[in-house]
Amino acid sequence: MASVTLKNIVKKFGKTEVIHGVNLGINDRELVVLVGPSGCGKSTVLRLIAGLEKITKGDILIDDRVVNDIAPKDRGAAMVFQNYALYPHMDVFNNMSFGLKLSKTPKAEIQRRVNEVADILELSDLLKRKPYQLSGGQRQRVAMGRAMVRKPSIFLFDEPLSNLDAKLRTQMRTEIKLLHQKVKTTIIYVTHDQVEAMTLADRIVVMHDGYIEQIGKPIELFQKPDNTFVAGFIGSPPMNLVQAKIVHSDIGLKLNFPGTLQIPIPEKPGAKIQDGMEVIMGLRTEDLTVDNGGKRFPEEWKVDGVVEVVEPLGGETNMHIDLQGSKFIAKSEGRRTINVGEKMKLALNLEHLHIFDAKTSLSIY
Repeated sequence: MASVTLKNIVKKFGKTEVIHGVNLGINDRELVVLVGPSGCGKSTVLRLIAGLEKITKGDILIDDRVVNDIAPKDRGAAMVFQNYALYPHMDVFNNMSFGLKLSKTPKAEIQRRVNEVADILELSDLLKRKPYQLSGGQRQRVAMGRAMVRKPSIFLFDEPLSNLDAKLRTQMRTEIKLLHQKVKTTIIYVTHDQVEAMTLADRIVVMHDGYIEQIGKPIELFQKPDNTFVAGFIGSPPMNLVQAKIVHSDIGLKLNFPGTLQIPIPEKPGAKIQDGMEVIMGLRTEDLTVDNGGKRFPEEWKVDGVVEVVEPLGGETNMHIDLQGSKFIAKSEGRRTINVGEKMKLALNLEHLHIFDAKTSLSIY
């Protein structure tokens, strides 16, 4: 097994710098997910770790060994790509064993390793099939198996589920999680899908424009985003982010929105807010719900709105709502019938209110 450390990693293509001084430590046997939009640099970082790209500045360490100038095949890492890259003329057994044959591994050892991995991935009955006889999920498992038989200390996954349909993606997420629990190896996983990141990761690394925005456990990023980018990227639907101004009132500070909406700001130790600040309010869709007349929230936390768009999802319904001139997305219990144009009162859970500085985008509350 192995830990991975990135120290001040810079990568340039020509004169264009795409990775800007990245620092990251990945623990032995940890499953870390690099997530971010297209072009953020996450796949480039993975390729630098694999040795498929050469770093411009900085050091990459696997355990305590600097691997900057070590060939990919000698780094102890195995990569699983978005494209399965299986040999179409070879059956599953030969696809999985091809790398071992090139390294002159004894036949008995090849047979043992392939059978062992095929059993883990439930491929034992498919070893004589060609790739065209397999489903997309089966092909992806073969690609994973080809990496596993090498017994690497690190697995590198580069968006391995992007080519699968929604049902298969869900199934394969579970299989990768089970694989990590069985094999107990270090996994670095790249995806643009924040649902994959949330469900798979021990820790998530959120990247944007070649920088790391935040590192943390999934629930930490969901509940305590450092800035508006992380707040808007993590969560589905994303957090409501609405411009506002902090104003003083006879009951304390309030958020004053375009239109007539005002929301009280509960007192919070350590908050860096003051009267007159231009800010961005953040509130997750789960914290805007239909008021059923209960006393869980104070009356001043309840707001009248008009439904503009309804998105039924079965177990829940997303509602795009106009709250006195400001636009929000709220959630409702899925079996409740909601109509466009319907007027309703929403309860805002301001215990989970976020406030970001409009100039810096950083969290200040």
